Amino acid sequence: MRFRVIDTGLRDARRQIAFDQALIEARQSGRIPDTIRFLRFPPSALVGRHQAVSHEIRLEHCRTHGIGIARRITGGGAIYFDEGQLGWELVFHRSTLGISSLADLTREICEAAAAGLSRLGVDARYRPRNDIEVGGRKISGTGGFFDGDTLFYQGTVLIDMNPADMVAALNVPAAKLARRALDSAAQRVVTLHELLGAAPAMEVVQEALLAGFAERLGISPVRGAITAEEETLAARLHDEEIGTEDFVMEIDDPGADADVLSGSQTGAGGTITVHLRLEGARRERIREVLITGDFFVTPPRTIFDLEAALRNVAVVEAGATIERFFAQAKTGLLTVTPGDFRAAFEAALQSEGTKLTL
Repeated sequence: MRFRVIDTGLRDARRQIAFDQALIEARQSGRIPDTIRFLRFPPSALVGRHQAVSHEIRLEHCRTHGIGIARRITGGGAIYFDEGQLGWELVFHRSTLGISSLADLTREICEAAAAGLSRLGVDARYRPRNDIEVGGRKISGTGGFFDGDTLFYQGTVLIDMNPADMVAALNVPAAKLARRALDSAAQRVVTLHELLGAAPAMEVVQEALLAGFAERLGISPVRGAITAEEETLAARLHDEEIGTEDFVMEIDDPGADADVLSGSQTGAGGTITVHLRLEGARRERIREVLITGDFFVTPPRTIFDLEAALRNVAVVEAGATIERFFAQAKTGLLTVTPGDFRAAFEAALQSEGTKLTL
């Protein structure tokens, strides 16, 4: 199974993310083959698809120091990226590896990436559900989703980075650190430079990853070229959506208004926060709902469809609506469960004294 390998080099964060979407659309239409891409960013703070920007990023610091701000098309938490890190991603048809489960593919891809990094002389291990660690410290975070029959899966490698830069750019929740028994986000990560005493060249890390993918996934990576069509599509997606302030700031500070009820559920798979506006003489009906957090779901529009399903629903029926939605929808919940969404709704409604029905 041949995979084309391309490298888009160092580009503005929003343009790199627009290229992600271009790859997905081009693969869906059969215009490109299964592909592995390497990419790099200038100093950038990236929020997950469903995260609130102001909650996750220190906006004033980033703007003052010229750090780019972008929204990924994948879920998960906020990350800091700079030139000392390498991004990698795979875009391929669901049938290519003969594995249909997102959880199983996550394990296989992460174990392959860990095997590749281990070739550099470090003991890299996959940690469920989507991290790669060395000695209990993260060297690679990953995430992805199915969009129809196309899988998009991406990760990072911390080659050389000053953890203080990451801490200064991001608001790392105390609850997330507490789950890891850490005092600061800097303790959670480790770089190849720290482990090896020197930072290996980007090309060396790329070749190690490709060897791991080839060995563990049974594929044949072959260096190829970026097409003019991909560049054109990525530029259009950037200019019309992904590169715009409307897209990046789409979710900013949803709980700021006085009439919004907010509540969260935090578990091993991440945090879900529900923001509600109620209506009716007794505030018994949901007018608007917004769900934010660092979770992973597939397909990408799952959360938007759930929000739509809950609009105009009686508050007491919200629990049943959530359960019915996930029972009927063809979704993949990599890090969370329907019960986690229900618990977040219950937390948001706690101040109203309302309980969700089964």
